[in-house]
Amino acid sequence: MKLPLGALIAVSALVGQSPARADASDVEHAKYAVVSSAGDIEIRDYAPHIVAETIVAGERAAAIREGFRAVAEYIFGNNVPAKKIAMTAPVTQQAGEKIAMTAPVEQQSDADSWKVRFVMPASYTMETLPKPNNPAVKLVAVAGKRVAAIRFSGLAGEEDLQTRKAQLDAFIARQKLKPRGTPTYAFYDPPWTLPWNRRNEVLIEVAGK
Repeated sequence: MKLPLGALIAVSALVGQSPARADASDVEHAKYAVVSSAGDIEIRDYAPHIVAETIVAGERAAAIREGFRAVAEYIFGNNVPAKKIAMTAPVTQQAGEKIAMTAPVEQQSDADSWKVRFVMPASYTMETLPKPNNPAVKLVAVAGKRVAAIRFSGLAGEEDLQTRKAQLDAFIARQKLKPRGTPTYAFYDPPWTLPWNRRNEVLIEVAGK
């Protein structure tokens, strides 16, 4: 199933390459509780949730476009029983891990593969969600976790993402937190949103939950 151009434009409301005011949006957001905050940085506890996920190889911006299209087609009815699923926020993107956790001393981020995810509405379970027709789209149960998150506005280009990641890394080090895995980039808004109204985030899982 190829998503029609009009539908793709509509759901591109949440694609992150150039991530309405997400806070004013009526879409469901991933659920979390704020543990503490310091300026634009928060420590959050996320509830367990389900995501529709695809893994795409290639450069980040191109990967999120391809991954977004695949998962958007799933929620727009490329599934059994051809049922539409409500859009949620944010769309997230995370670099794959090249080395398995059994060899952590050699573990590194692999910039050639990216997980692109949509959070599924909380009313669904793994048993009640429609099944993807596209074998590249998987439903994944994500355990509850604690993350450090930094929020910022703007166009969320590569330099912006790396700058915010460095700020978040420095905060994690100052707080003596233990990071886990690779950073996740989260995008909430339509590409036509004015840059200063956009909500973008870099998130890093930390030990503690």
